[in-house]
Amino acid sequence: MGHSLNPALGARRIALGLEYDGRVFCGWQTQPFGCAVQDALELALAQIHGAPLATIVAGRTDAGVHASGQVVHFDAVNARPESAWVRGVNSHLPPGVVVLWAREMSNDFHARFSALERAYSYRLLMRPVRPAILAGRVGWVHDALDVVAMQEASRCLIGTHDFSAFRAAECQAKSPVREMRAVEIVQDGAMLELTFRANAFLQHQIRNLVGALVWVGQGRRSVEWIAETLASRDRTRAAATFAPDGLYLTEVRYDPCHALPESPMIL
Repeated sequence: MGHSLNPALGARRIALGLEYDGRVFCGWQTQPFGCAVQDALELALAQIHGAPLATIVAGRTDAGVHASGQVVHFDAVNARPESAWVRGVNSHLPPGVVVLWAREMSNDFHARFSALERAYSYRLLMRPVRPAILAGRVGWVHDALDVVAMQEASRCLIGTHDFSAFRAAECQAKSPVREMRAVEIVQDGAMLELTFRANAFLQHQIRNLVGALVWVGQGRRSVEWIAETLASRDRTRAAATFAPDGLYLTEVRYDPCHALPESPMIL
């Protein structure tokens, strides 16, 4: 997939907002067996466009990870109304993924490189028995967590840090340094929602952070342990990667000049 900022002569750059259920896909990025969100979307786009289209995404999500505010762009040689990129494409998409909106953009817009901030939320159910109705849509711990301790421990994550201790071993990012702008942990009954905002994220970073914060909430580690682990830059000192089930890409923020609509999370 190309990353050119300059579409072919006469092509129109189109941005789409996407919502998808990660349970039925093997992640965002195209796979040989066609099981990815990208595979399904590009097949549907080709039906409307009349020719293949290559998509560029704001943030690659792993297998099982959901999105309510994903953004992609592509360059269409054949003109179509914005409604065709929504209703027409949706008529060719499988259950589990929909186009929420479409906008024609200037050629300097790039779904990935123009993004200023990304936000993910992790929804975690705290109860003795596993979820049924929300199976695959929330994470689960069978005991109540010390939310205050988790909130206190998360404060050290704010700012620009080397997050090597919380990145996947196979992460291909050139630098482990990221700017974490906000971490919010809010409880609503048995449901805990952890929201992370950063300029960008490393592979498995959020799931690794959630796993570490759960350890603090369970009393298995001290509040100070998160800061110590972050400073160590040692992945082996951190908790195991938490399940993808409760993770949602909820927002990609761009300069207001692009005037993209919001994609509110509905669950």
